[in-house]
Amino acid sequence: MKTNRFLFFFLLLLLTSNAFFSCHHSDKRNQGQSENKIAVIISTLNNPWFVVLGETAAERARELGYEATIFDSQNNTSLETDHFENAIASGFDAILFNPTDADGSIANVRMAKKAGVPVFCMDREVNATDAATSQILSDSYAGCVAIGKYFVEKLNKEGKYVEILGLVGDNNTWSRSKGFHSVVDHYPDLKMVAQQSADFDRNKAMEVMESILQVHPDIKGVFCGNDAMAMGAYQALVSAGKVDDIMVFGFDGAADVINSIQQKKILATGMQYPKLMAKTAANFADEYFKGKRDFAQKIPVTVEMVNQENVGNYVAYGND
Repeated sequence: MKTNRFLFFFLLLLLTSNAFFSCHHSDKRNQGQSENKIAVIISTLNNPWFVVLGETAAERARELGYEATIFDSQNNTSLETDHFENAIASGFDAILFNPTDADGSIANVRMAKKAGVPVFCMDREVNATDAATSQILSDSYAGCVAIGKYFVEKLNKEGKYVEILGLVGDNNTWSRSKGFHSVVDHYPDLKMVAQQSADFDRNKAMEVMESILQVHPDIKGVFCGNDAMAMGAYQALVSAGKVDDIMVFGFDGAADVINSIQQKKILATGMQYPKLMAKTAANFADEYFKGKRDFAQKIPVTVEMVNQENVGNYVAYGND
């Protein structure tokens, strides 16, 4: 008899505890906004463009009433994994994510999904349509089609040129390259004499450009997969005394390149909108907490070409 009574009270206690934690979890997700925490995991904070992306996402999350913390993956997928594990273990309720690698980051997103934590990708994507809750992405291909056309025009459809690629594991690298080549490759008198990766890094791009110039001093143009690399390539041209002979084209809409376009140093860039992508991701997290689940898997954001003729119409990093 005592055993049955003990079992009854034990089951009652267990059911009461489960009900309490279930209600507490539901209240946190749907009512107590200030209790929700959002992790902002960024590929690297060594690039001002990504600093703007991360800080804008965190700022918008705080405006909406949530606690937000930024994590820097330093372009390292292993460190990114540590951040995901930490975010999940620490009770973060959503992740605003800028991946380090389109394939290598999938496992991290799925880890969060399995734990019930929604992930909203910003600017960079993962190669899966069943992992992230939504992915807000620049239309890099179309943006580089426009740059390709301008490149052809400024080089008068002929001459040697080089391309400096970003991270080889990032889809943006290849979307930009493919968009550019979809135009430029139609002109047989334009000859690409080198194509090398500089990992979206300014210092690496400067080193790559210095090496290329030793072998190909007679090039007429260089297309860079982001603005940090464009600035690095330009610095190499300054050191080599080649700034008047070789035209530089970038992609991002970062402050230093917008200033350089205004100063007639760099020819053009593709204006992305990191603030818009970041705010959209934070807004989506807010909507998720309030019960929305039907998010589009991929949301394209227009990229606009900025050159020396229209630069007065733009501000660095675009509008909100």
